[in-house]
Amino acid sequence: MTRLWEKGLPLDERVLRYTAGEDHLLDQRLVSYDIRGSTAHAEMLAAQGLLGKDDCRLICDGLRQLETEYAAGNWQIELQDEDVHTALESRLGDLIGATAGKLHLGRSRNDQVLTALRLYLRDACDEIALHVKGLCSSLQQLARRQGEIPLPGTTHMQHAMPSSVGLWSDGFHEAFADAVDGLLAARRRINKNPLGSAAGYGTPGLDLDRELTTQKLEFTETQNPVTAVQLSRGKAESGLMFEISLVMLDLSRLASDLLLFYTQEFSYVRLADEVTTGSSIMPQKRNPDVLELVRGGSSTAIACLNECLMLASKLPSGYQRDLQRMKPPVFRAIDLVNDSLDIMAYVVDTLKFEPQNIVLDESLGAAEEAYRLVSVERIPFREAYRRIAAKYVK
Repeated sequence: MTRLWEKGLPLDERVLRYTAGEDHLLDQRLVSYDIRGSTAHAEMLAAQGLLGKDDCRLICDGLRQLETEYAAGNWQIELQDEDVHTALESRLGDLIGATAGKLHLGRSRNDQVLTALRLYLRDACDEIALHVKGLCSSLQQLARRQGEIPLPGTTHMQHAMPSSVGLWSDGFHEAFADAVDGLLAARRRINKNPLGSAAGYGTPGLDLDRELTTQKLEFTETQNPVTAVQLSRGKAESGLMFEISLVMLDLSRLASDLLLFYTQEFSYVRLADEVTTGSSIMPQKRNPDVLELVRGGSSTAIACLNECLMLASKLPSGYQRDLQRMKPPVFRAIDLVNDSLDIMAYVVDTLKFEPQNIVLDESLGAAEEAYRLVSVERIPFREAYRRIAAKYVK
């Protein structure tokens, strides 16, 4: 095993474990993206006459074979690999021989990992947006099923004005629909090609065609100047984490409402048996654990955002190894929001409001009465307000 940076000097096993960290586990999701970036890089080298066409074909065929074998479970990234990049180049060498060593020309592990990450994050934005749209569809279906059922609208946790299941559901639908626009904004910042920036200062002496890899990898633009690439580390990730935090914030508020509606004191909703759990000591209990965990997930998402921001906030320009620690919170937040959106859509699909338990007090129409008084008697609103208040406030 020869890692990309090795120079023949010994490495203490404790140092390997500490510096590799979780990368050999986390990078499992980056295999196909690193292969895609490596293929585009090889094809660009060949187009520039820096790699023979036969060598390019051998490398690209080898990478595709490794991707197939990985998908079949024939190999995994091990601790000794350190990361996905060494794992692939090492196995490519075993497969096609010394030609594999030509692939790294004009590339650093810095722009290599960032390319794979951005390709992954770009897809992650699209996947989260799909999950958001799925929840939006569930909320719309709920509004169609039971939208006419009246609900008390509350302010300050007190009954305030008339509302309905449809109005309540549509409010959350708009909040989540807005999140799709936020994810698209995050995607625009991610969708810049860092490949060819190498360690942050380009590849002096090599004539690389960065625009070609931008085209092949379907980035919207080539990130320039090369020194801007490492300065951008943490910003695109934090932008996505921010949008995820907002989604989780809305999920938390949706969960909080449903938890309140599900209490015995309210009994506005019935949760399907299959989405509730039981108590280990109280035989009668059916617990809405899933909603409580969704509510708690907003704290996790915000913590992931803060971790990303804090990691990047004190760094000088150029690459710093601190950035490796950004993968865990980013991946954790992405998995959390997708799982939470999916489970909440299922809860909403199986949710049933119980209109017989929902009582609207006559006082909820007080504001409407005041408006009607203004319209009929043409008096100032403040006078109407005081007259209606006297009716209800004793």
